[in-house]
Amino acid sequence: MFNLIKRDYIIQKWQILIYALMVIFFVLLGRHDAYFIFLLASILVPVNMIAYDEKPETNILLNSLPYTRTEIITSRFLGTIVSIIFSTIVTSILLYIFNKPFSITDITIGSSLALLLLSFYLPLTYILKPGYSAPFALVSFLILAGIAPPIVTYLGGKLTSVTDFILNLSVPIFYTSALLLGIVIYAISWGVTTFIYQRKAF
Repeated sequence: MFNLIKRDYIIQKWQILIYALMVIFFVLLGRHDAYFIFLLASILVPVNMIAYDEKPETNILLNSLPYTRTEIITSRFLGTIVSIIFSTIVTSILLYIFNKPFSITDITIGSSLALLLLSFYLPLTYILKPGYSAPFALVSFLILAGIAPPIVTYLGGKLTSVTDFILNLSVPIFYTSALLLGIVIYAISWGVTTFIYQRKAF
């Protein structure tokens, strides 16, 4: 499975450089919160990896290799986690180099949102028609980036008891809860995607 993950990065070696330049652009632009930059950096590589693999001929090739379908999906989900970790490290370094403020909270929010979005996106890529997943991801991300902050602000003002409860949580409990919730949703997505892929015909 390590070779499958390695393959994804070899295929995208030049695109990864472009993604790094994109992240630098948003860092220098200074018009977005740090968590947004962490979120953007975390989803670029996984979405492009999936765009490569959604082609029927690619899946036929993958299934001709000495790997089970379960192992193929496992490599995809593990590769996504590796990508999020790597992207978070690189983004943190870039923010530090360009003297842009960020915190552990920004990292937690950005990474958790990336994990959540990809948890829903990964199973959909094996349901949607080939060629539709990348545009779907782009449109969904733009819509989310536009409407999520106002919705969160609105709900925060209306659901004051929930907001007060979250704000009163200690930092370790908050981070641990967010991490556990992300892991549970990601694990469910992993299982659902494996189920779909094992029954998909190529």
